[in-house]
Amino acid sequence: MEVVAVRRGAVRSVVVAGLLVLGVPGVSGVSAVSATEAGAIARRGPEADVAYHGRVSLSQGRLRVWVVPQNEGPAALANATLRVRLSADLADRQELAQGCARAGLREVVCETGALPLHGRGRHVGLLLELKEPVPEVVVRIDTWWNGGASDRDVSNNQHAVLALDTGDSYAF
Repeated sequence: MEVVAVRRGAVRSVVVAGLLVLGVPGVSGVSAVSATEAGAIARRGPEADVAYHGRVSLSQGRLRVWVVPQNEGPAALANATLRVRLSADLADRQELAQGCARAGLREVVCETGALPLHGRGRHVGLLLELKEPVPEVVVRIDTWWNGGASDRDVSNNQHAVLALDTGDSYAF
């Protein structure tokens, strides 16, 4: 039980660090930065090409999400945070995987663990209960925080998948 509390604390730290890097107003000690300034800040850090591959499946109000984060380099990352956003509300109570935290009514964030150069991070498996059964849900997967690295190719780490309530798996 303590390990989960520590891991959730680590996720909160990663989320706050991401907010600090992005200069989100309201985060203690940080002022907002323009898009130009944010780009300049990102270019000063290492470069890593983070990619996500996996699948989603919806059946009777239960959404299964399986994601494998990858890093094509040129730099390794100590950690990153992936975000899963839904077009439907999540049930109030969720049993989330270790290293994951709820970030809103329709949003979950998960740490990837270390992403070695040309390697994979930890596999993330989520079983999410929806507030109400729906005939379909759009699942958006992207990077919430990338460890301070710049990523020139966001096409492989931003996905939108339409999952129908059939129990079939949809790959991305």
